[in-house]
Amino acid sequence: MRLYIAEKPSLARAIAAVLPKPQQKLNGYIQLANGDCVTWCIGHLLEQAEPEHYDARFKQWRLEHLPIFPEQWHWQAKSKTAAQLRVIKGLIKQAGELVHAGDPDREGQLLVDLVIEHCKAKVALKKSCQRLLLSDLNPAAVSRALKQLKLNQEFAALSTSALARSRADWLYGINLTRAYTLKGQQQGYGGVLSVGRVQTPILGLVVRRDQEIANFVSRPFYQVEAKLRTESGELFSAFWQPSEACKPYQDEEGRVLSRPLAEHVAKRISAQAAFLQSLKQQDKQQAPPLPYNLSSLQIDAAKRYGYSAKQVLDICQNLYERHTLITYPRSDSRYLPKQHHGDAPKVLAAIKNNSSDLADAVDDAVPRRQSKAWNDAKVDAHHAIIPTEKRYLAQNLGEAERRVYQLIARQYIAQFYPHYRYAHSEALIQIADGMFKASANQLLELGWKSLFPKKKNTEDELLLPPLTQGQALHCIEGVVLDKQTQPPKAYTDASLLAAMTGIARYVQDPALKAVLKETDGLGTEATRAGIIELLFKRGFLQRQAKQIHASDSGKALVMALPELCTWPDMTAHWEMQLNGISQRSQSYQGFMQGMQAQLSDLVKHSANINAQAFVGLVKPAAKGAARRGKRSHYRKKVAAK
Repeated sequence: MRLYIAEKPSLARAIAAVLPKPQQKLNGYIQLANGDCVTWCIGHLLEQAEPEHYDARFKQWRLEHLPIFPEQWHWQAKSKTAAQLRVIKGLIKQAGELVHAGDPDREGQLLVDLVIEHCKAKVALKKSCQRLLLSDLNPAAVSRALKQLKLNQEFAALSTSALARSRADWLYGINLTRAYTLKGQQQGYGGVLSVGRVQTPILGLVVRRDQEIANFVSRPFYQVEAKLRTESGELFSAFWQPSEACKPYQDEEGRVLSRPLAEHVAKRISAQAAFLQSLKQQDKQQAPPLPYNLSSLQIDAAKRYGYSAKQVLDICQNLYERHTLITYPRSDSRYLPKQHHGDAPKVLAAIKNNSSDLADAVDDAVPRRQSKAWNDAKVDAHHAIIPTEKRYLAQNLGEAERRVYQLIARQYIAQFYPHYRYAHSEALIQIADGMFKASANQLLELGWKSLFPKKKNTEDELLLPPLTQGQALHCIEGVVLDKQTQPPKAYTDASLLAAMTGIARYVQDPALKAVLKETDGLGTEATRAGIIELLFKRGFLQRQAKQIHASDSGKALVMALPELCTWPDMTAHWEMQLNGISQRSQSYQGFMQGMQAQLSDLVKHSANINAQAFVGLVKPAAKGAARRGKRSHYRKKVAAK
């Protein structure tokens, strides 16, 4: 008997739908006509044992117990799904073949591998286990994937990487959460001060941004605009480019801080002859934006509709599992396999059927056109999020589902449109020994940008009159423009997600920063929404309209922790090593030993911290990130993250 083990029931149903019929739905599995079976996990059936499982003394939180390092790791059945785990165990005992059908990512690989190991599958059965990789739950895609099974052992390193991540997060969270919660209690603080190697650096980003805003002092600065006229009477403007001699009067960003200096320049150039010293004219183009991965979709949905990262993920899961209208949503890739290009006519036809708003856009698409999105070298376990070939009644979708589907579909349609093309002109003009610059873009072909209508930008409308190098001009007058420096903007859902994906900007170590530019950022596509949500639930973050700010307890925690814990350098270094484990260039043991040594030092450091910041603080009321404001209660057993 061949046994298919899916990560969740919806996936199991999709697999069974293309396998031999008639079928019988039994308790916890589907019996196929040929005797094979399809069963399912319900997400995680196993969870890491709590500290008291290793030693009863650990049930009580005490500083002298730390750090806690299990010698032998244990997983336990989750009580709510223990019955399903027993069903799988019974089926594995009867099976002659196994097919691992977890989600196509690091966590999905480990989830089913752990179940197979926990159920004590025979060595030969584990060795011959095959891997089914599904990113589209429509029957045609499932049938294709079933013909392309791989040996599950090929993904052993990916599973080991996920195991290392899970254990390291457990150790980090359990030990530092207990250490800082106990220090807070010594000062009368009644809440749990949870610490996580990803959540805490995210909190640190918000705390530091809030501090920058609070400490910001606006300063005036000045620009000089030269109003110019050609010999034929055409008007345009150019802006002063301060020379090296002006540096003492500029800030670190080159802005002029002296109004008398700006007034002097404006006076000198008024009613003066001008000379066009150089002229650069160049045709430029922009390729269509790549299809979405989860983070880029969450960022755009937050900007356009104000959806939180968790809301977008939940909507995508519905579109994927329930409606089968999009491919696997927890993807970190923005590229597509070349073989998928042949499916373009069917996918475009489905979009036209499913969204009347995009029908005209589909009609103008050219399916044979191939953008840079189709690139096998940049596709690993899963590809970008795109619509499927399924045709569907639009009225069966809710408003939020329609909106997110249309975002995904529009991004896909853009791959079949020409580049956006424009002519860029830049003129350097000399007036009374000063240098001024004028630049403008002229639209040549709107291309894919026709799919993304937006308010006109005044800069896009600027045009220069016909100019030639060496041309004589006249400066009618110089005008001083009064400006003010602006404070940094508070984080929003979109900008916080963008910070997590572009985390290299916030890393202090130059060597690590350089490497991180090539990686996926802080957290993973599958975890970012949950981590942000967790910070809200624990009362460390709070909303003010669309803005995200740190609470008093969140600020106090960041101030109490060593900087190592609140900057992304350490967790980014972890992610590099975890990726190394999955690529077989880093050992599990080497990673765990280094992490435990570092954690021991952090626990020792916690004994000497100044916890005065927690004096008088009230335990925060936890709120959901989706603005529901429901109260939830802290549990003393805190998850590792």
